[in-house]
Amino acid sequence: MRGVAYKALSCTAGEGGPSPMGWVGEGVSYRLRLPSPGLLRSPPSPAMRERGVGWIGGIATAVFLAACTVGPDYQRPDVPVPALYKEAGWKVGEPLDAIDRGAWWSVYKDPLLDDLEKQIDISNQNLKAAAAAFEQAEWIVAQARAGFFPTFDLNASAQRSRTGGGSSSSTGAGRSGFTTSLFSTSASASWTPDLWGRIRRTVEGDVASAQASAGDLASARLAAQGTLASDYLQLRMSDELKRLLDAAASYYSESVRITRNQYQSGTADQSAVSQAEAQLESTQAQAIAVGVTRAQLEHAIAVLIGKPPAEFSIPPTEAMIAVPVIPPEMPSALLERRPDIAATERLMASANAQIGVAVAAYYPTITLSADAGASALTLNRLLATTSRFWAFGSTFLETLFDAGARAAVVEETRAFFDQTIANYRQTVLTAFQQVEDQLAALRILAQEAEVQDKAVAAAFEAARIINNQYLAGTVAYTSVIVADQTALADAETAVNIRQTRLVASAALIQALGGGWDTGQLPSRERIEENAPLNFSPFPPADRVRVQ
Repeated sequence: MRGVAYKALSCTAGEGGPSPMGWVGEGVSYRLRLPSPGLLRSPPSPAMRERGVGWIGGIATAVFLAACTVGPDYQRPDVPVPALYKEAGWKVGEPLDAIDRGAWWSVYKDPLLDDLEKQIDISNQNLKAAAAAFEQAEWIVAQARAGFFPTFDLNASAQRSRTGGGSSSSTGAGRSGFTTSLFSTSASASWTPDLWGRIRRTVEGDVASAQASAGDLASARLAAQGTLASDYLQLRMSDELKRLLDAAASYYSESVRITRNQYQSGTADQSAVSQAEAQLESTQAQAIAVGVTRAQLEHAIAVLIGKPPAEFSIPPTEAMIAVPVIPPEMPSALLERRPDIAATERLMASANAQIGVAVAAYYPTITLSADAGASALTLNRLLATTSRFWAFGSTFLETLFDAGARAAVVEETRAFFDQTIANYRQTVLTAFQQVEDQLAALRILAQEAEVQDKAVAAAFEAARIINNQYLAGTVAYTSVIVADQTALADAETAVNIRQTRLVASAALIQALGGGWDTGQLPSRERIEENAPLNFSPFPPADRVRVQ
């Protein structure tokens, strides 16, 4: 570009802001040469008109070469990870393939539970809300990516106006107004190149936020699956408790019949009959009360799979669900298995990118623009060569004083990043706690169940002996009642312990991340594919979804 004057502008990529000597920071210095303001104000020569496109292309090339990205690059902070779980020593050496990493609930070997879990993704409304939030995050990425590209506008106008009459001389001679028309068409384009990486950091942060939203979606799915498994296991244990109470009531009914016969034969008094009847009716009442808990669990399961409780029921079954063995992996694997940990880690990456966005505000903004069109007083002259106009140029903008507003924003983003680090580490610690809690629960409950089973066997044996003694007339019926109640209470305790163990096993699988791992987080390419840029000037067609 011969004869063109230039002014030099120096910049440095890094985190620092502008100094009195220029823009100084940590990184590599770049130099961008721009046309002087005097050149941009002077009328272009014919040669320059012909080379206008090449001039803009040269500026664009220089802008690309000068582009740099400010702000810190993200590095995941360290977290304390134990070498082994404190409560897992009793499971060392067990195989890790006991859990299906996809359908982890299949470890309970219950076909109905398998069918119910599969309906979570289809009908659970909380999961649909989380999926919509993830989709929203993807489109936010698309919005940010649009900043990389120029904007184009098309304008057409037609105006007809009339001026008012007024005095045209000192003598007061008036004249009438006149009517004019103006027709114009124009096209304009503008582009603000991403010199300092503000848009790149924004996209980087939005992609990380979308990945965090995907982690939230996985967490919501895992929570729904875990809740459904827990509710289902408790419902099946309610069936088991109901069977136990019904069996006891049947036994007590026979005791009432025997006691009445003895009363009629004169070998037993009325109090024995009354005690037997009270025992029977109390047990029947307990069996009926179990129905309340079962019905509420059934309703909760219906809502989890997106169905009205009135349209859903689970028939009782006599099948018993065994307590599975859940061997944990190494603690370090938990960081890759828990979707909530992955989500908080991605939020850290997003917060780190926002620091770069804030730092970029220290640096100048350069906008390239171009306009072309035609205007005429009559419509038939609108396409004439003499009616055409065009212009192109650039704008340089730098804030010299803002009373520390930008510095405050930078410090705010740094403080928020520190907050996300603390949240991440707390999430990791909580995850380890949850795993240790359930491992301890399973270990201790297994010991308790072993002792309780012995207590149940002893209680039933004692009840059998005392009942024989009563029939032989050596003890009062009160001893029979006490022995039977003790045996039933011990049996109920054993059922409750097994229920707690089953629920703890489901909670442990959930605490270990179920079947999820960080490889399922969507990549940037996948996010951009799901939410592509729309270069059409027309709005997207309305999407009608039937779910």
